[in-house]
Amino acid sequence: MALLATDRAQRTARNRERRRWAGLRGWQFAETDHVLPTRWHHGAIAYYGTGTARDVVAGSTFTADGRRQVYVLDLETGGKVNSVLVGIRCRRSHPVVVELWLPSVPFQREQMPDLLGPVGQRYAFVSDLTAARMLITPDLVEAAEEIGGDVTVVWLEEDWVLAAAPPGASPARLERLLRDVGELADVVDPFEAEAETEQQEESEGGEVYRPSFGGRNPS
Repeated sequence: MALLATDRAQRTARNRERRRWAGLRGWQFAETDHVLPTRWHHGAIAYYGTGTARDVVAGSTFTADGRRQVYVLDLETGGKVNSVLVGIRCRRSHPVVVELWLPSVPFQREQMPDLLGPVGQRYAFVSDLTAARMLITPDLVEAAEEIGGDVTVVWLEEDWVLAAAPPGASPARLERLLRDVGELADVVDPFEAEAETEQQEESEGGEVYRPSFGGRNPS
């Protein structure tokens, strides 16, 4: 009973802290979201299970290449928070899944992607070896190295870059992680490439497609 009470008190404190942080940033906050974790299928989601999102923060942040959509959530499975997920959305979807795991993590699971090999201090598992080799540049390796040794996995999935921080990560730590994940998003989804594509389409008289973030963007 004492352990249960302690866990509940810690949970309440984290909830209050996360809610306050969201308010300071002008972001939205929700205590529970059962649907959001089903958006992703790889990385920490595949390792721990889909579970339930707790203390969810939704908004947008600026990176060097512009404004990007953001989610921060506690991933709870089996009544236990296993990690804090940080996700930043790209403008375009990538055709390959890339998972970058710390070597200290027992990351083996059923239907594990193919092992590509070491990428900096992490091991890369990918859904397509050829496409992944084209995507994993020295700039990507450098950005991934900045993520931090407390983040078990960083992964690219469709139009998202995500990272799994330890449970109880503070807002200050999450701010730094958002900045680092944002830099990684800028590497794989550079604004310059989008601008060049739009300029080419405009010069050819074609329609310029400017994607929205799934309808309504969080403010």
